[in-house]
Amino acid sequence: MFAFFRPAAHQAPLPDEQVDSTYRRLRWQIFAGIFFGYAGYYLLRKNFSLAMPYLIDEEGYTRGQLGLAISAIAIAYGLSKFLMGLVSDRSNPRYFLPFGLLISAGVMFIFGFAHWATSSVAIMFVLLFINGWAQGMGWPPSGRTMVHWWSQKERGGVVSVWNVAHNVGGGLIGPLFLLGLGWTNDWHAAFYVPAAVAVLVAVFAFAAMRDTPQSVGLPPVEQYKNDYPEGYDESHEQEFSAKQIFVQYVLRNKMLWYIALANVFVYLLRYGVLDWAPTYLKEAKHFSVDTTSWAYFFYEWAGIPGTLLCGWMSDKIFRGNRGLTGIVFMALVTVATLVYWLNPPGNPTVDMIALFAIGFLIYGPVMLVGLQALELAPKKAAGTAAGFTGLFGYLGGSVAASAAMGYTVDHFGWDGGFVLLVSACVLAIAFLIPTLRHTRAASTGREAIA
Repeated sequence: MFAFFRPAAHQAPLPDEQVDSTYRRLRWQIFAGIFFGYAGYYLLRKNFSLAMPYLIDEEGYTRGQLGLAISAIAIAYGLSKFLMGLVSDRSNPRYFLPFGLLISAGVMFIFGFAHWATSSVAIMFVLLFINGWAQGMGWPPSGRTMVHWWSQKERGGVVSVWNVAHNVGGGLIGPLFLLGLGWTNDWHAAFYVPAAVAVLVAVFAFAAMRDTPQSVGLPPVEQYKNDYPEGYDESHEQEFSAKQIFVQYVLRNKMLWYIALANVFVYLLRYGVLDWAPTYLKEAKHFSVDTTSWAYFFYEWAGIPGTLLCGWMSDKIFRGNRGLTGIVFMALVTVATLVYWLNPPGNPTVDMIALFAIGFLIYGPVMLVGLQALELAPKKAAGTAAGFTGLFGYLGGSVAASAAMGYTVDHFGWDGGFVLLVSACVLAIAFLIPTLRHTRAASTGREAIA
């Protein structure tokens, strides 16, 4: 079924004098492809959250029902990010990433133009499940691309810059919704306007991306940068079997299990705040529709400087200790979450600052978990390792943020919901503590296997 996506064949080596200029040009081009390509996925990830206040007011759905429906994205995405990670490690990312983006855009067009799409919780769940599965086709090919085109010493900075694609795409949902709402006076614009933009992004990503350096006649990046991980040999350029990837480099990797469990609670906070921000600010803090849309934008875009700062601190201040960096950021985000919760209505500036602070701080730990996953496995298994942590983050954390948060608020009010979120902060820190001894990436994956 996925033969169409198989890795590109190696091409004849380019002359030595062309290697440097070609590498430099293609790395900029390919980075633009995976950056904007992945940002396009986030244009289609959380549209439903902006539509939820309308579905509550006009369609009569409860918060619990909509939380159950939106949990389909997390369930499907968690499974897909892992299973599609296995596929992507044996696929050509140039085809893989745009294809998933087009499927996701198709689902959003259905939500935007077919009235039956929101006629029942079951239908919404199925459509959101399909969208979530397609969304899982974005991260793994991006991770595979980065570990093939950037060497280990470069990777921390590259991953942290690429990771802000989350925020660029996610933050634009609010303004695009307001733009579409102004044009059409139709809240369904939250679906079809971002979908139209995403189709254009998919075309750009296909034009810009390439498979491995060897597929265009270049040497492996380790040779080009003279940056060889410990234990590197020619076998690292050979594709692994699915069994080798899954058993040897994932299931037996203790450190990967720790960061996967921490990811459950990082994602519970991330999406517990993000998914419910429009509804919480409207109901508990009495924000207007346009104000909640901009608050959504600021939450996402605050993550851009926060992620870059976190990546820099991880490399320069904490000297590669990703676990300690994550603990510091999670401790600070706990404080910001408490302010966001306990600030009484009528102080919108404090609410916006607190929401901005949460967005600024939470995406650093999100990035670090993904970076550690890439560093803890060989590059031919990178997509699966990242998918494994995503499986935990989405099936555990994001599902709880959607369904459990919705039902908790229905039964215990917003105070109960925030007790859940603050507890998630504490538990994330608890699972990051065992990673403190890991200060340098295990380049081959063997150091982390016990």
